[in-house]
Amino acid sequence: MAGQFVTEVNDADFEKQVLQSDTPVLVDFWAAWCGPCRALAPVVDQVASEYQGKLKVMKMDVDKNNATPGRYGIRGIPALLIFKGGKVADQIVGFVPKEQIDQTLARVLGAGAVVNA
Repeated sequence: MAGQFVTEVNDADFEKQVLQSDTPVLVDFWAAWCGPCRALAPVVDQVASEYQGKLKVMKMDVDKNNATPGRYGIRGIPALLIFKGGKVADQIVGFVPKEQIDQTLARVLGAGAVVNA
């Protein structure tokens, strides 16, 4: 389900892959049965490609992983959480246009990270 620049993450390796990452990480919490999640997937893949080197992009299947979504209060999906320095820097819940994701990432990563699509 993950694209070329998107990595699957699970409860077991979340700490190492996300919280201990030197690079900011966008985690897409999703499920196979979720229509808006499937609609958002190509947008997440595009973000991963465009922000390569500035941002790690990962997906977590909420049906296969319960601990992490519970710890971060994920009640609605799709949910995009952006982690920086091991903490949630921002979050987006629901299907949103790519422009909104770009604006949120610009705030979190700094203006220099804005990518021209």
